[in-house]
Amino acid sequence: MKSLFPLLCALIATTASAQTTPVKTKIACVGDSITQGVGAPGDKSYPAQLGRLLGDGFEVKNFGNSGSTMLRNGDKPYEKQPQYQAMLEMKADVYVIKLGTNDTKPHNWVKREAFKPSANALVDAMRGVNPAAKIFVCLPVPAFPENFGITDEVIRMGVIPQLKEIAAEKKLGVIDLYSILQGHGEMVPDKVHPNAAGYTLISEAVAKAIAPGATAK
Repeated sequence: MKSLFPLLCALIATTASAQTTPVKTKIACVGDSITQGVGAPGDKSYPAQLGRLLGDGFEVKNFGNSGSTMLRNGDKPYEKQPQYQAMLEMKADVYVIKLGTNDTKPHNWVKREAFKPSANALVDAMRGVNPAAKIFVCLPVPAFPENFGITDEVIRMGVIPQLKEIAAEKKLGVIDLYSILQGHGEMVPDKVHPNAAGYTLISEAVAKAIAPGATAK
């Protein structure tokens, strides 16, 4: 009979390796064109910058889809985009939701009574795949004052109050992107999408909210 010693050694080595491999915190960035990175794509988008800020202990994925609405009956519901199913399949530890900007378009905002139920359904879907996940909702960045049918007044007076109510009712964290870019029109050249500097401010705010002790790498 062959010795079992080599097999036992291999098994111990494999187990030790598995025990020493750090488990990364999975972060899903959910949203519209501002999450996707329109205005400063690729490594300048806020999820890409967030990943660098948080470092090796985190896995950050960008599930942004340009034009998406929170509204399930909007002109481009997020839940009907391919990124929606992909982010659920990730079973993230942390979800960062940045939706609501495209909902301010007149043809969408007439359906605003469905905004809170739509947001609640999104949160419930996230908790359905990971009940222990931390979920943050972002207050949208300002518009200066409008473009593409997106209106700052509706963001400020319509979307933000509803998002705050949803966060309180569903026990979500809140990341105030509106305040950090308010008065910084130079960072939003097309009046809606931040540039790389604007995305830096967003990534810093998100990093501070979800991992206060993390440092840049």
